[in-house]
Amino acid sequence: MTLPRPQFFGLFAGLFLASGLVFSAMLGTSAWIEIKNSKLIRVKGSARKNITSDLAIWRGSFTVEGATLLEAQQKLRQDFTKIQQVFAGTSFSNAIFSPIRIEEIIATISTTNHTYTRTETAGYRLMQDVRIETTAVAQVMQLDQASTGLVEQGVLFKTQSPEFIYTKAGEAKIEMLAEATKDARQRAEQIAVQGGSAVANLCDAEMGVIQITPPYSGQTSWEGMNDTTSLNKTITAVVTATFALK
Repeated sequence: MTLPRPQFFGLFAGLFLASGLVFSAMLGTSAWIEIKNSKLIRVKGSARKNITSDLAIWRGSFTVEGATLLEAQQKLRQDFTKIQQVFAGTSFSNAIFSPIRIEEIIATISTTNHTYTRTETAGYRLMQDVRIETTAVAQVMQLDQASTGLVEQGVLFKTQSPEFIYTKAGEAKIEMLAEATKDARQRAEQIAVQGGSAVANLCDAEMGVIQITPPYSGQTSWEGMNDTTSLNKTITAVVTATFALK
């Protein structure tokens, strides 16, 4: 007997709904069995700490030019003396000077009708770098003020932004590992209690990369960040921990 079209579609829909309920029940049972049979829980924990740089590196450089190498050397010696005198008036007397770099100044000379050109040495340029490392990080900006005085004395002196470094990052890593693992355990306990379980011992902990960033910065990197632009920083550590359940 052929069923009328409305009854046929009703029967088909009923069968489809029934099969869907059975499939959902199977999934629910499978998920329940998976949760009940699981003996481990894996979570991420994090720890954050505000730190202050304990080392500053300040860099500068000065340049002179002369028609001859001897003239350029004499100018460089005069500027070198001025720089030492200025630094002597500050609390930073441990300046480290790099070897002198020498460049030829090349000029191109051509005839009146430009049929022939040649090059020759028109002079010499001498450059030298200076670096100061100090633990007096809060006073390092005094060096920028000192360099301003050098420019007023006719010294072609350029400075770079100081680098602020936290040298105890290795020690902090151990401390942050413990704090992040503690945070991971608290998160695991909150999750486990919802499933009627409890957290037992720690099975494994994997340390992520350390992020040292400026305060209130949301920047991160897969390779880890080590900010050197800010005096004050925030160090963040992440741990992926696996706990046994009981």
